[in-house]
Amino acid sequence: MTTATLQESITSAPSTVSAVRSEMTPEERYLFDLQGYLVVPNALSADQLRVLNAIMDERIAAEVDPESTQHRFFGTGSLLGWGKPYRDLLDNPRILPHVMELVGPNPRFDHDYADIIRTGHSPIGATLHGGGAPYDESCYYTHRDGRIRCGLMVVAYNLHDVHPGDGGFGAVPGSHKANYPFPQQWKGLDHRNPCVTPVTGPAGTAILFSEAMTHGALPWHGKQERRTLFYKYSPAAISWSANYYDASKYPDLTERQRAMLEAPNARYGHRPKPGEATLL
Repeated sequence: MTTATLQESITSAPSTVSAVRSEMTPEERYLFDLQGYLVVPNALSADQLRVLNAIMDERIAAEVDPESTQHRFFGTGSLLGWGKPYRDLLDNPRILPHVMELVGPNPRFDHDYADIIRTGHSPIGATLHGGGAPYDESCYYTHRDGRIRCGLMVVAYNLHDVHPGDGGFGAVPGSHKANYPFPQQWKGLDHRNPCVTPVTGPAGTAILFSEAMTHGALPWHGKQERRTLFYKYSPAAISWSANYYDASKYPDLTERQRAMLEAPNARYGHRPKPGEATLL
């Protein structure tokens, strides 16, 4: 069975949001370690998609120029402030087992944003970034003591369908374990190098990937605008972002969700509670 066939067998298998597992399957674990990414089908239900897109519609109408070809919601407030449906994705039961296995049993929610692309380039252009070399202390990938360990992993949710040929997420499978830097002349995605794999999926699909893997956004050619939510997670004591969440802004958080928003720390028992930490 080829890698592509194995991935197809996973993504075509019957799966619903209610079919939640406590851990990754051996096949998922193998594919993530091999490729640096994994496609998880049906990560969002039809009802979730309806509500998330309705909220997104309101945000676009209020904040995005109708003539703009792309927009990133980032830096002026978290997606968590968009309402409980967005906060509930913090520990989406369809995805949480993967997050806990890939970054550790006490994952931190590091940062989030949403991209819309109507045509052409993404908000950060069409250039690949990331890779196993040079080594990045905040975005590492390693395997020790029988477990995958990611310094920063991403859950990218498709809110609209992404078909073959549309563009969208592009990955260089295996590059998270590269020993040499990705060639500069291959980074542009207007003319895709054959080593770059387009990763597609219907609305509700989640693409999980290590930030150590070389990746980027292929130019968009789809009939419908691309809508993607990016939820990024780190181990408990590591942070990529210099900004931390204020859990007190969201009183409806569960205890687990609140813990995921803690600033980076080793989760020792006598640590200050969120909001009680002091500057030294």
